[in-house]
Amino acid sequence: MTYRRCGRSGILLPEISLGLWHNFGGGADEAECRAMVGKALELGVCHFDLADNYGPPPGSAEECFGRLLKRDFAAQRDEMFISTKAGHLMWPGVYGDWGSRKHLISGLNQSLRRMQLDYVDVFYHHRPDPNTPLEETIGALVDIVRSGKALYIGLSKYPPALFQQACAMLREEKVPCLLHQIRYNLLDRACEAEVLPTVAQEQTGCIVFSPLAQGMLTGKYLGGKLPSVSRAADTSSVFLNAEKVQADAERVQQLQNIASAAGIPLTELALRWLLRREEVTSVLIGARTVAQLEQCAAAAGQAPLPQDVLEAIG
Repeated sequence: MTYRRCGRSGILLPEISLGLWHNFGGGADEAECRAMVGKALELGVCHFDLADNYGPPPGSAEECFGRLLKRDFAAQRDEMFISTKAGHLMWPGVYGDWGSRKHLISGLNQSLRRMQLDYVDVFYHHRPDPNTPLEETIGALVDIVRSGKALYIGLSKYPPALFQQACAMLREEKVPCLLHQIRYNLLDRACEAEVLPTVAQEQTGCIVFSPLAQGMLTGKYLGGKLPSVSRAADTSSVFLNAEKVQADAERVQQLQNIASAAGIPLTELALRWLLRREEVTSVLIGARTVAQLEQCAAAAGQAPLPQDVLEAIG
């Protein structure tokens, strides 16, 4: 595994990190989850990314990970970099969402209990809160670090101007932002215009989620087909559906043709393309099997994509 420095910090993160969103929830095979954590550590994938609402149901990913950590991987805790988040809807009631001091501190305390941990390495505010003063949100994050329940602070999905404001407030409190977590992939490049330049300006780390566009950049949906066991075929999914698959089918086929001509699997092409950016510290993959994890991890440490491939991608 190849590691990259996270902004101006002392932290190194693997180029490929393991996200536990829909792959460690209540319906997951715990034996497969254990095998993935073990294989990740074997491969040097030491960063595990969670959130309080990951599952489904919410909280179940943290519970599963916590059981595995206590039973099988406790001795390796100091070589694991574990993150969690709060800020999306987690429990019913007026304090179960967004970015108030009450929600963030309660959310982290609940996460620590579920994972059976004393602290996490990074605690994120999962999304901006338009109604809570930024000073309150940042103040809570600062106090969380000072309490020892998180070593570092991260922000997720903050627009550029608000991210800069938040970073300035954190710096003033001597608790600098470690990471900005953003969506970025070959089908969604919106962050290139302003978000990535802002990350570079603020000298923070940057970790990318949805690098394979919910599986569309694995080749699973080539030709617009919907495998019966797939996220797009799940009618309850709000992130991927048949219409989205059809809308992007032509572009995905173009990318598959480029990958085939270069002799590179489409998954690897998509991940290496993201890692071409110096601003990107790590790429979060949501592997469901050991085989998928190994395939994604193979993208780390590779030579830069050839210029003709980059030009073909555009």
